[in-house]
Amino acid sequence: MTATFSDYVAEQDAKNTISLKVTEWCLMLCDALKDNYTKYAIRGHQRSVENFNFTYDGSPSIQSQYHQRKIEELKAGNCPIDYVIESGRKYHKIMFVDGGGHHSVHCFVDKQTGEVYKSASYKAPAKGVRFDLRLIKDREYLFANADWSGGYLYAR
Repeated sequence: MTATFSDYVAEQDAKNTISLKVTEWCLMLCDALKDNYTKYAIRGHQRSVENFNFTYDGSPSIQSQYHQRKIEELKAGNCPIDYVIESGRKYHKIMFVDGGGHHSVHCFVDKQTGEVYKSASYKAPAKGVRFDLRLIKDREYLFANADWSGGYLYAR
């Protein structure tokens, strides 16, 4: 059976749709990672507020005031880190960027298939697919359990 031009167009349209969805899911992953970091940082500052609550005369300590201010900044959306996407020839790199402009690769996502890989180095993913974004079950688990430090990417 020979393929017609309309079959070819339909196939290319399906591939483009998947590629667009993969990019959208990568953006959602970036948002989930940043949200996880924000919650993590707030918990840390709250512990510090409890530990450095008051001075000996009963007034709020300087450390407590600092941590309280940081909690308010985080809740207002002022997060010191960010996750961005750098697209290469085959992969989207999910990049962790800190406040000083330093960056590292968080994970790799195949642009055509939506498969998520742990990073082995700055330029290459580790062997073995960790998640497949096309699968609803994997995607839901990924967004619910993605942590900013990448622990969820270790082989399960």
